Amino acid sequence: MNKSNLQAVLRKIPAVDQLLLRPAIAQWVSQTSREFVVAEIQKMLQEIRSDVRSGSRDSDIDFTPEHLELILKQKLQIRLMPNLRMVVNATGVILHTNLGRAPVSPAAQKALSAFSGHYTNLEYEILGGRRSHRDKMIEPLLQEILGCEAATVVNNNAAAVFLILNSLASGREVVVSRGELVEIGGSFRIPDIMMRSGALLREVGTTNKTRIQDYRDAIGPNTALLLRVHPSNFKMVGFTQRPELHELVDLSRAAKIPLVEDIGSGCLVDLKAFGISGEPLARESLAAGVDVICFSGDKLLGGPQAGIIAGTKSLIDPIRKNPLMRTYRVDKLIYSALEATLGSYRFGKAAKEIPVVRMIAMTGPELKKRSQRFLRKLRAAVPDTVHIQLSEGNSLVGGGSCPEYALETTIVAVESSRISSSTIESRLRFQDPPIIIRLEEDKALIDLRTVFPEEESILIEGLRKAVASR
Repeated sequence: MNKSNLQAVLRKIPAVDQLLLRPAIAQWVSQTSREFVVAEIQKMLQEIRSDVRSGSRDSDIDFTPEHLELILKQKLQIRLMPNLRMVVNATGVILHTNLGRAPVSPAAQKALSAFSGHYTNLEYEILGGRRSHRDKMIEPLLQEILGCEAATVVNNNAAAVFLILNSLASGREVVVSRGELVEIGGSFRIPDIMMRSGALLREVGTTNKTRIQDYRDAIGPNTALLLRVHPSNFKMVGFTQRPELHELVDLSRAAKIPLVEDIGSGCLVDLKAFGISGEPLARESLAAGVDVICFSGDKLLGGPQAGIIAGTKSLIDPIRKNPLMRTYRVDKLIYSALEATLGSYRFGKAAKEIPVVRMIAMTGPELKKRSQRFLRKLRAAVPDTVHIQLSEGNSLVGGGSCPEYALETTIVAVESSRISSSTIESRLRFQDPPIIIRLEEDKALIDLRTVFPEEESILIEGLRKAVASR
C-alpha cells in the first residue's frame, strides 16, 4: 500500500470521541468509568492502526463506528469478566484441586454472605466488653466434635505441619518413616517443610517397610517428636509394613515424646458405609492417644480452605503463641464458613448437608436413575446427529484422598457426527459458566456425581450450544 492510500485508510478510522457517542459504549462508561473505556478505545484503535501500517489488516475492512462498537463490546466483556468464576464440574472428581476442592455447604454459603459485609466480634468478647482471641470463635466447637483439649486454625494444612514442627521441634530431631516422606500437589514435600521449619529429619525404616523397632532405635536425647504422615495421594501395596497407630502411641508414652499425626484429608465421618476404608478419622486418632493432629478443611471435611491443628493444650499453646502464627492465621470469612460446616457434623447431618459427603454417599443405582432422566432431557434438546449413551464408570474422591478407591457411577458419553469431541469440550469450557468435562477415547464424558441438581439445566443448555454445527 502506497503512502497516500495508507493515509486514506487511516483517516477512515473513527476518533475516540466518535465512539464515545455510541449508545452501547456510553452504557459501558456509566457501568465502569470514562477513563477506563477511553483507555480501552485508545488501545483498540492503536492496534488497528498498527495492523494497517504493517499490512496485516485488510484495507477494505469495516471501520465504521457501528462495527468498532461491536469489537469494543467483545473486548470489554472479556476484560471485565472475573478471573475467579463459578464452573460446573461434570468430571466426577469430587475434590478437584484445579476446581477449588470442596464446594461448601449452603449453611457455610449463608454464613459467608451474612458476615462479609459487616463488622464482627472476631477478636472481641461481647459479654466482657474486652479484647479476645480469634481462636475462641472456633475452638469450643472443635473441642466438642474432635474430643480434644485445644485447637487452632491456620490457612492450610501445609502451614499447619510447618507451624507444628517449627513450634515444637526447631533445632531438634523428628522421627519419621522413609515411606511417609511424601510429596503432594504443588511440590509440597515433607523433607523440605521440615528443613524450612528448623526441625531435623531423622529417617527410619525403608521405603516399603518400617517397623516399630526402627522408631525405638532412633529415639535419643535430641528427639523432639515422632511424626506419622498420611500418604494422601498414593498407596503402597505388596511387600510393605507400617506400625499400627497404637504401637506408636505406646512408644510415644513410654519414651515421653509427643506423637504428631498429619492425617491429611480431615475425615470426620466413617466412609466404610460407602465402600471406603482406611481413611483415618480425626476423632479416633486423638482418642487413640495421638498428642497433636492436623488436617485440611477443604477436603473430606467439606469446608473452606484451612489447616486445623488439635490436641493437648500443652502442645497447642506454643503453636498458638508462635510469632509466625500471625502470617498463617485465617480471617472472619473462613471462621464463619468453618463454624457452619462443623455445625452439620455437630448435629449428625453431614451426609445430608455437606456436598462432599453427599456426593461420596451417592450410590451407583441412584446415579444410574439420575443419568437416565438426564439422557432423556438431553436427547430432546440436541439434534439427531448427536449420539448419547450411558455406560458404567468410576468417580474419584480426588484431592489426594482415598486414592485407591473408585466410586461406582454412570457415565453419559456424548459424540457428534459433525463435531469432534475436543471441539465439544472446548466449547463447553468457553461458556458462561464454564462447564468442565472429561475427554476419553475421543468421547465427551459427563459424570453427574459432581453436578448439582440445579446445574443440570445449565449443562443441557451448554451441550445444546456446544454440539450446534457452525
